[in-house]
Amino acid sequence: MDTQPAGTFGTRPVTWTDLEQVFDLISASERTDAGSAIVERSDIESDWSRPSADLSRDTMGVFAGDRLLGYAEISRGGARAEAYVHPDARGQGIGSWLAAWTERTAAGLGVQRIGQSVPEDSAPHRFLAARGYEKAWTSWVLELPEGASVPQRDLPPGYRLATADDDAAHRAAHRVIDAAFSDWSDHTDHSYDEWAPYVVERSDFEPWMLRVVEHERDGVVGVCFTRLDDGGDAFVGQLGVIHAHRAKGLAQVLLADGFERAREHGATRSELTTDSRTGALDLYLKVGMTVTATWVSLAVDPRSPSGLNR
Repeated sequence: MDTQPAGTFGTRPVTWTDLEQVFDLISASERTDAGSAIVERSDIESDWSRPSADLSRDTMGVFAGDRLLGYAEISRGGARAEAYVHPDARGQGIGSWLAAWTERTAAGLGVQRIGQSVPEDSAPHRFLAARGYEKAWTSWVLELPEGASVPQRDLPPGYRLATADDDAAHRAAHRVIDAAFSDWSDHTDHSYDEWAPYVVERSDFEPWMLRVVEHERDGVVGVCFTRLDDGGDAFVGQLGVIHAHRAKGLAQVLLADGFERAREHGATRSELTTDSRTGALDLYLKVGMTVTATWVSLAVDPRSPSGLNR
C-alpha cells in the first residue's frame, strides 16, 4: 500500500476556504496535461453544493504548509474519482498517495470499479495505465467554429420548443435527463436536489439557458442546457431526449436553438463534450463541429492487486 508522500507534506480533507486553491490547482494541471483549462470555479461550487457532498469524507488534499499541492475527490458513491497534482510538485509520490486514497476509500464503500477521466496520452493517462487502470470509454471536446451554425431543422408535428422557466418545468427537465441516460452502465439515479446545483441553482444560471422540447401528449421529452463559460463562450452542459422520441431530429433542433440563444447573449464560440457511450459523435461531426480534445475514462477494481493492494 502507498505510504505518506515523501517530504514534509500534510494531508487533510479540503474545506470551502480552500476553494480558490483547488480551482487554481486543477486549472494548472489541465493546462499542463490538456493544453487548456476546462474547469471553472462554478463547476467546483456546484459539485460541493450537492446535498450528498461531504468534503470531510469525499475529498483529500496534500499540503506543503498552507499551499495545496495535490487534490482528490470521490463521487457517485465511490465509483468516480478526480485527482490532480500541481505540475511543480510532481515526482514526489503525491499522485501515488492520492490514487491509493481514492482506491482505498472506494473499496471501503464496496464499489467494484472506480474510474477517472484524463486527457489521452497525457502523464496522468500513463500513470493510471501503469497502475492497472483500463480504458472504459472515450470522451471528446467538440467546437462549432466561429461564424458557423448548426443546420436548422423543423420540429415534427405535435412538438414545440419552450423555455423551462419555473419549478415544474425544471423538475420535468431533470426527469428527462435522468431517463435519457438511464441505460449507461455506470448511471446512478440522481434526485432533483442532486441535479439542480449543476443546472438551475448554478450562480450563473439564467432562464434562457434551459430549453425543452414538449410533446402534445407526453410533455417534456427533450432538454438542452446551454450556458456561457467564464470566457463568454457557449457550452452545452446537458443534452438529452428520451428513448420513445429519438430519431426525430429533436437533439439537432435543441442544439441549434441552444447555440443560437447563446450567440444572442454574446457567445462567439460554441462547445460541448460527448463520449463513446452516447453514440452522438457522428451527429455533432455531421452538423459541422470539430474535435478539439480527446479524453479517456480509465477504471480499475479498487480491491485488486493493481488497485488497493499495490
